[in-house]
Amino acid sequence: MSGKEITINAADGPFGGYLASPTSAGGAGIVIIQEIFGINKFVRSVADRYAAHGYFALAPDLFWRIEPGVQLDDRTPAEFQRGLDLMGKFNIDLGIKDIEAAIRRLRGEEHCQRVGAVGYCLGGLLAFLTAARTDVDASVGYYGVNIQEKLGEAANIRKPLMLHIAGKDKFVPPEAQTKIVDGLGGNPTVMVHVYPEMDHAFARTGGEHYDRANAELADGRTATFFRQHLS
Repeated sequence: MSGKEITINAADGPFGGYLASPTSAGGAGIVIIQEIFGINKFVRSVADRYAAHGYFALAPDLFWRIEPGVQLDDRTPAEFQRGLDLMGKFNIDLGIKDIEAAIRRLRGEEHCQRVGAVGYCLGGLLAFLTAARTDVDASVGYYGVNIQEKLGEAANIRKPLMLHIAGKDKFVPPEAQTKIVDGLGGNPTVMVHVYPEMDHAFARTGGEHYDRANAELADGRTATFFRQHLS
């Protein structure tokens, strides 16, 4: 397994990404969709973990139009605020097109027949939209923010989607969670797991709200999900 910086070609220009490759050729690919902190240590560790399990894992730099190469530490108040500022400038529609470019890269140059996507926080919302707007084979969103505002797109989801919701998420209040669960309940391709006592980012290793037991539970469910749908 090895990780390297690569260039991804999109319709409106090239941008960077971090690609972790498995030790053996072939296999499926997974797009790792960043939080508001860029392609930082956590995102790279997620990519490395998936590569260790046999996937080509590509984390595209979705903030490249604003500021390329962002790598922030969520535990530093100033950098956390900077992440919030970047999110405020971020264009979601263009971000999905960049994720599409990453999917094409995995299918093309890495020869992945099946490609999944997994995202966290901002990336959790983008994973939901990736399921609705692209031809990705399977998607997983961890504690996605503002999914309830995009439920009008749920009818477009044809491929498997799994969502992990933190029951005490400060960024996704109870009424928003109810809208998400109810709004997706009629779609047989969508699976929602709620972690009642968890706060936002409970699966971010080293983060303020990291909970090992629930993180391992969610990650185990995700791993099984991808084995089922990307093999």
